[in-house]
Amino acid sequence: MARRNKILVPEARQGLDQLKAKVVQSQSPEDAKFEAAEEVGVPLKKGYNGQLTSEQAGKVGGRLGGSMVRELVKMAQENLRKKR
Repeated sequence: MARRNKILVPEARQGLDQLKAKVVQSQSPEDAKFEAAEEVGVPLKKGYNGQLTSEQAGKVGGRLGGSMVRELVKMAQENLRKKR
């Protein structure tokens, strides 16, 4: 499946994929979105998912993106505490 998001720092892809897997508590980054979809009750499958509504797709993306942002904020706060 082709990625549509362009990362500003391509070298960060592996780290972001690991973070995605961590926030969903998945074994692999590739399975993270399927596990997130299952948690929110969205019938996501491998391959084409054109039958999904915008609301369903947003639930999956929001679950992943929101969790990733929260984790990044925690990591930044922790780093700031360590520097003091």
